[in-house]
Amino acid sequence: MTKERLTMAAPNVREYAHNLAYNLAREQLAGLDDIEKQCLRSGTEYRPTEKAVIISYLNQPYRLSLPDGEVSGMAGGEVPLRDKILILHYFTRAKGTPLSNKMITYQELVEGINYYPTFFKRAIKPIVNHFGSEPEQLLKTAEILGGYQADYGDVAVTIHAFSRVPVTPVLWKGDKEFAPEGNIMFDSTIPDYLPTEDITILSEVIAWRLVRLLKS
Repeated sequence: MTKERLTMAAPNVREYAHNLAYNLAREQLAGLDDIEKQCLRSGTEYRPTEKAVIISYLNQPYRLSLPDGEVSGMAGGEVPLRDKILILHYFTRAKGTPLSNKMITYQELVEGINYYPTFFKRAIKPIVNHFGSEPEQLLKTAEILGGYQADYGDVAVTIHAFSRVPVTPVLWKGDKEFAPEGNIMFDSTIPDYLPTEDITILSEVIAWRLVRLLKS
């Protein structure tokens, strides 16, 4: 009985947590004093007559309405709640720090070492499992998300999740002795735009979008 109830309750707990995070993010948006300045910090487009901000997320435009913080895809379709949260967090937290072009790994983030096993399982492993045997497919698939080739590992692509947040999956080809390996790298300024927990979620979203695009 207890096991069954716990199994059924888990999705409800996640849904509650996501709704709470979404509502808190909308409150943070409503509390911003200068939307135009925040658009400059985040590299987004302010449309005051429409009371909206246009944000590019994974090569697609999204509309952030003001002041209520509702997020909608300009190409239509339902926007998953966790994507709405990521978009809101990016916009409200952006500091406008210029990209350093210095790459770091997840372990170099605050608490990154502690959370790395989870990050590896959720974000790196899907890419290695599905692209490790044919790493060149990573280049072709990432192009759909606006990705372009990067000079790391044997194969790497940089995808601008947001205009100020490049994410770079990297693969090393396997051989008869060694299995393929992978990693995900970030510009060192990423903590000025997203906290570590959001970086985990964003990387997972990117990994599984790449996998779905490969399969389609």
